[in-house]
Amino acid sequence: QVQLVESGGGLVQPGGSLRLSCTASGSIFSIGSMGWYRQAPGKQRELVARFISSDTTNYADSVKGRFTISRDSAKNTVSLQMNSLKPEDTAVYYCNAVGLSEFGVRFNSWGQGTQVTVSS
Repeated sequence: QVQLVESGGGLVQPGGSLRLSCTASGSIFSIGSMGWYRQAPGKQRELVARFISSDTTNYADSVKGRFTISRDSAKNTVSLQMNSLKPEDTAVYYCNAVGLSEFGVRFNSWGQGTQVTVSS
């Protein structure tokens, strides 16, 4: 099994910054895609940013220019630097990783989620 542990959420004022981190552990052979999704109350879970390969990223249009995703493949860690936060960024943020286990089985794992609240 592969476990994802997130950290870094919290309450911040509009215009502020937060940094989320996620570390994957367990029976990991390789991780292909790793990134962040979010879900606001009453809305579907949506992509925020992710690595789809070692050096190729996707960002939601709503966060381009404000959020930056980074990855440390050696440590199976992905981070999300969030700047110029807006109230509409308020959501539970989930880490996701897709890859192969040491047994050659594909995995698609989610973290438990971390709350980000942007409010004055």
